[in-house]
Amino acid sequence: PIFEIIVGNKSIPIDVGGEIWIHFQTHYQDRYIPAYQVLDETFEDAIKSKIENKIIYIASSAEGLKDLRATPIGLLPGVEVHANATEQMMDQTFLTRPLIVKEIENYYILIFGLLFILCASFLSLNWLLAFTGVVTGGAFYASYAAFMEQGVLIDPVYPSLSIIIVFVLAALLKYVRSEAERKQVREAFGLYVSPDFMKELTANPKKLKLGGETKELSVMFTDIRSFTSISEELSPEELIQLMNDFLTPMSDLVMQNRGTIDKYMGDAMMAFWNAPLDDKNHARHACLTALEMNKALTPINEKVKRQCEREGRPFIPLLAGIGINTGTCSVGNMGSKQRFAYSALGDTVNLASRLEGQTKQYGVNILIGEDTAKLVSDFAMLELDLIQVKGRHEAIRIYTIVGDEERAQHPHFKSWKKEHDEMLAAYRAGRFIEAENILLHAKERSRLDMVDYYVMMMTRIEKFQKQNPDHWTGVYVADAK
Repeated sequence: PIFEIIVGNKSIPIDVGGEIWIHFQTHYQDRYIPAYQVLDETFEDAIKSKIENKIIYIASSAEGLKDLRATPIGLLPGVEVHANATEQMMDQTFLTRPLIVKEIENYYILIFGLLFILCASFLSLNWLLAFTGVVTGGAFYASYAAFMEQGVLIDPVYPSLSIIIVFVLAALLKYVRSEAERKQVREAFGLYVSPDFMKELTANPKKLKLGGETKELSVMFTDIRSFTSISEELSPEELIQLMNDFLTPMSDLVMQNRGTIDKYMGDAMMAFWNAPLDDKNHARHACLTALEMNKALTPINEKVKRQCEREGRPFIPLLAGIGINTGTCSVGNMGSKQRFAYSALGDTVNLASRLEGQTKQYGVNILIGEDTAKLVSDFAMLELDLIQVKGRHEAIRIYTIVGDEERAQHPHFKSWKKEHDEMLAAYRAGRFIEAENILLHAKERSRLDMVDYYVMMMTRIEKFQKQNPDHWTGVYVADAK
């Protein structure tokens, strides 16, 4: 290919197409001499001074003659294009666009296009937009600097447009991916967590670690007492309606307190806190939910009572047994390839189930484990026993909560708790007569809150007084789940 033309001692660089890049000067109208002045002898002296020792181009400039050309500085007569070309040949001030410039532009598109694709997976759209602005702004600045200082032409438009297209595609792909993740989250958790919790999940799906992890959870099991007796009096349709009336408010309370519903098992429900999203107050939220569940049963029982009176059936109130335990669990998607669910497994879960099963034995609505109790020590809480539940070899302390932190500060509760703890200390020390006497005072102070528990403990103490158990350690071994 030809890269330059030499005229005399002048070198004229050209591109592979045999063309030169014209460096247009500012348009000056006084460089033009109208045709009428050339024809009029009165302008001879003025014209002579303008054209002496100059190169003259004779051409038309009228718009109607259609010889106007689009240039970087506007529409100019075609003759001025020739004049600019001649001028730069004589001054040897050329614009160039070497072949390497095109390669640089292509590498620019390739490198920054790949960077966009790689960064799109972990950068937000705001950062990608800022990156696009910096890259395209840098291209235009480099083009301007090369033009002004070196007379080299670099095209900033096509590469920048290519980068902008890559940005738009990356943004669209990111949006599609985000929507897919949000859809996955909504499908997996939409029926099990609260709307506010759901918004937090869908806003940041990366907080959700699917596939399984080990973390500390607070696990709750609930169950309806005497469910068999209640179900015998109802038709299948009425039983389903009753279950819906019971489980709906219970589920709402779990979700309102940032809990996750694991599953329904007939009249029972399992829920947990601190997964899939972190909740540093998971034990507190679980215990508050349990207290609110007991309050929520009042309007449900009133409705059931009215229905029983209309139908002439005996009224059996709905009472819920609630067990809560805190500890390390395995939590994640579990099941098969065909069907799986987000669930939790582990000894902590099993113990929570055992605690729920013991609520009827101890005559309380709520039983919590020792690890849960440590995290809600400011609640109105009473230790009930040191028990070895079925299936475990180690004894655990079990507690019940009768109110929140406000009730814990009430003078009545403080005096009640003092006598209750003294009764429990005497019982564990084997001083059964002393424990029995203190128990009667604690029962009166309870104001009927835990009558069934104190009756159970009285029966146990009277039994131990008669049998005088050997090697008494204060641990009660449960023989039922």
